[in-house]
Amino acid sequence: MRKKYLKLQHLIIGVAILAFALTIGSSLFSSYRMNKQTLMDNTLETNRVYAEKLATTANNYLNETLQTLTYNTNILATYINDEKRLLEEADRLKMQTNTFNSVSIIDKRGEIIATSPQSLNLKGRMADLPAVKKALKEQEPMVSDPFKGLIQKELIFISAPIFSNNGKYLGLVGGTIYLEESNILYELLGNHFYNDGSYVYVVDRDGRIIYHQDHSRINEVIKNNAVIQKIMSREPNGAQRVINSKGKDMLAGYAIVGNAGWGVVAQRPTDISLEPAVTMVKQMLYVAFPLLIVTLVIIIWAALKISKPLQRLAELAENSMQKDESKNLSDVKAWYYEVRQLKTALIQSLSFLHQQVTFFMDQSTTDPLTGLTNRRTLDVKLKEFTTEKIPFSLVIMDIDHFKAVNDTHGHNVGDEVIQFLASQIRSAARPSDICCRYGGEEFIMVLPYTNTQQAFDIAENLRRELEATNSPTGEPFTISAGIAEYNQADMSPSMLIGKADKGLYQAKKQGRNQIVITSS
Repeated sequence: MRKKYLKLQHLIIGVAILAFALTIGSSLFSSYRMNKQTLMDNTLETNRVYAEKLATTANNYLNETLQTLTYNTNILATYINDEKRLLEEADRLKMQTNTFNSVSIIDKRGEIIATSPQSLNLKGRMADLPAVKKALKEQEPMVSDPFKGLIQKELIFISAPIFSNNGKYLGLVGGTIYLEESNILYELLGNHFYNDGSYVYVVDRDGRIIYHQDHSRINEVIKNNAVIQKIMSREPNGAQRVINSKGKDMLAGYAIVGNAGWGVVAQRPTDISLEPAVTMVKQMLYVAFPLLIVTLVIIIWAALKISKPLQRLAELAENSMQKDESKNLSDVKAWYYEVRQLKTALIQSLSFLHQQVTFFMDQSTTDPLTGLTNRRTLDVKLKEFTTEKIPFSLVIMDIDHFKAVNDTHGHNVGDEVIQFLASQIRSAARPSDICCRYGGEEFIMVLPYTNTQQAFDIAENLRRELEATNSPTGEPFTISAGIAEYNQADMSPSMLIGKADKGLYQAKKQGRNQIVITSS
């Protein structure tokens, strides 16, 4: 059956189209890359600025809240012993600030002397909490880290100290923000300017979420996030591309809320941000399509014009294997230099070339003694498998006591034994398996999409067959083998062969005529 080859005109058309496609492709890719980078930079900068704006807003609001609390401490100091007035002031503060879920007035011993709302029933209890103790000890305005309060809710405590007119410390007034309920953070941060998967969240100085649009994530500690790590390290405000804790590729801007130490993060999905770049590429393709059609017509016409004499030379060269085509070759119109030179030498050159190609292909890929794949081709296949992450197992084997075969029967019989084993390996292998003579009496089988147990079954069947079959020596011989599986864990072909070789060594050490799977 005559083997078919690509024609020159098809090659020319293909190469021209490829060149044109590469030109268009590189132009589109360059434009996409530039637009992609611009969009990413703009999104990062937008999110950084937005995060800074929100952080500034939150910081200013906290400052105003602290100032309001501080201002009211003078009034509270006057009524520190008047229970009724303290309760009224607590209610007034809660309504006035519209910030707190609850307000508490605590004396210097830590006893709660007034609360709003009173339904919390906290009056008279000791506020034995780290945040309150710290505020009582330091006697200055502060914003606490998140903690679980007396009513078992996650909250933030914002407080200001109360001093008498003569400077005596009397206690403190503080407001709580319940993190798991609607609070002022949701009013300040809840309406993000995108509705496409973008969102804002806030973490404290330890990476604990104190605000998130998904309430279930409140109080979750996140540390495996590059942006959160920068916030925890108190690095300056900035922006970067990041894979968040849920594995989502995001473009995030972040900023620090100064007096609280919180970090505000505004982020947008990277794929959403890059959609305009994809749209631009599509539009460019629509514009370039008519030009592509015109160019293809010109390419086809030029390819036919150039390839016609060469195609005729190829046809005559093919026919000349059966008859003399010298006259017809001389009639070929050589309208350019290459055709004129080729038509006088093509027959001999083409014939010689085919002979040489065939010879060298056989020499470079096949072991001359066994007809199996040689080591060079094995290396190529193993590299191909590992590069493409194709799962496979590898069996390395050799003939037990092969030196005794050579010493007893001579090297010619030794070669026949090797050929016999190669034949048995080929019979045991499946169509997709690769059988290779690795060197001397050592052979390798590469079994794609095969685990170690399946590989063991194949190798064991081969071992039993050899054990029960007479070889060219007039009696059976045995083999030992090691098996290893490619696990895609950055394992190179040489490492895999070495791993299987350990199994072979173990099989030899354990008495030969056996198969050993190397698991580590």
